[in-house]
Amino acid sequence: MARNVRLMRCAPEDVFRVLANGWLYPLWVVGASRMRDVAEEWPAEGATLHHSFGSWPALVNDTTIMRVWDPPRRAVLEPHGGPIGIARVAVDVKARGDMCVVRLQEESVTGPTTLLPDVVFDAITRWRNAETLHRLAYLAEGGAPGTSGGSAARGHESTAEREPINR
Repeated sequence: MARNVRLMRCAPEDVFRVLANGWLYPLWVVGASRMRDVAEEWPAEGATLHHSFGSWPALVNDTTIMRVWDPPRRAVLEPHGGPIGIARVAVDVKARGDMCVVRLQEESVTGPTTLLPDVVFDAITRWRNAETLHRLAYLAEGGAPGTSGGSAARGHESTAEREPINR
């Protein structure tokens, strides 16, 4: 199981405001390229996002189901990646003073990625999910609707800005 952890300069509720807005999904999830529909019930457990991954003309229509929704602590999403298979992604958030720690864990459930050795799957997935958390930080720290205007507006530099570009 691939694990990534990131300290963000926001409250856990800010992270969950981003997760609750299904239309923001392709802005923070690496590989998701467009939204097709968001279930009216989103983010309730069992609700579905309809999106695509890839790049035109090689787009694959995909869905993600919310399996656990326990704000502001935990969300578990189940992306269905067509020929790639199904994954389980857990987002755990804990307050740390005026900041929070976000842990992203991903495991392959079905599909060809289950055949990869754990060390290979984990290395590829950790690399991708480092960027996913980088994007989530931009949004949760104030770049998304419903957040408080950006960390610069609160007198702080975004944690996303301090991360090196080449990973």
